[in-house]
Amino acid sequence: MTNNSQITPAPSEPLYSGHTLLPSWGLIFVEGPDASHFLQNQLTNSVLGLSRTYSPKVAKLHSSVKLVGYCSPKGRLLASAWLSSSTVDATSNDRFVLFLSRDIAASTAKRLSMFVLRAKVTVTDVSNEWSVFGAFTSNSGADTSVDEGQIGIEIPAVQHHDQTFQRLLIAIKHSANQSLIHDQAIKTWNDLEVLSAIPRIVQATQEQFVPQMINFESVGGVDFKKGCYPGQEIVARSQYRGVIKRRLCLGHVSNDGIETSTPGTEIFHSDDANQPAGMVVLSAESSFESNRVDLQVECKLEALNSGGIRLGSVQGPVLKLDPLPYPLIEI
Repeated sequence: MTNNSQITPAPSEPLYSGHTLLPSWGLIFVEGPDASHFLQNQLTNSVLGLSRTYSPKVAKLHSSVKLVGYCSPKGRLLASAWLSSSTVDATSNDRFVLFLSRDIAASTAKRLSMFVLRAKVTVTDVSNEWSVFGAFTSNSGADTSVDEGQIGIEIPAVQHHDQTFQRLLIAIKHSANQSLIHDQAIKTWNDLEVLSAIPRIVQATQEQFVPQMINFESVGGVDFKKGCYPGQEIVARSQYRGVIKRRLCLGHVSNDGIETSTPGTEIFHSDDANQPAGMVVLSAESSFESNRVDLQVECKLEALNSGGIRLGSVQGPVLKLDPLPYPLIEI
């Protein structure tokens, strides 16, 4: 998936391949001989055993790329990220790369650095030196290489109707020839991310969710056998005692008259105007259907089971639920 994969359709046509700058994404490097053991003690998923990837190869999902969370001591997610081990060559020290929301990259790097102590590790927010791009295609035979010096990682494909979209995140050092935002491509990328039902923590949703509240364990973001990390006891207790009363679900609303649908926007059950039933995790204007906003929302199971969920207030637009693209791990 290189820059040559761009297609410019008529405005009313869906885009099935594209490449665009993602200004809302950032990058953190964690480097040094102790990097893997350091991250193993900080993140919700196991880091040990990830295969190294050398540019220009693309890091493959599962073997070289994992979804990870970073929790507070109370078990609430401070950040989520796609993690890979990307090094210059076989003789170099480990360099782990975390692709995450740019608005939390600096604070996440700062917090991780506080726990380095005597470990031989450096944690650096490089979001001002590197740009993050997204590439996608519904062509199963498309080129998925990146250029020398770039960092490319594969993230889960998204199925929508009869199309399967392969997706890459690509980090590129800033240059004068850097591509700008492709409006139609970023619209499709953002919608595909919502439709994946894989949550991404942004500044507005930091410390709002125990991982299971947004299905993080069901999309491979938690390893319950890996040992300690901040908040691990609470995350494990939630899993094994079955105390989770909220889940992430997919839905959509008509975009007529919507005041806001950004992450952190509260949702309400129609019978309770005073107590929010949950909040928006991610949202995007639909790239495939007109007059529609697709949403990931975290919601009380009790409210979901009785219907009548509205966006923003009890007078807001009705949330129409859509099926998740994966099975939930039952708690």
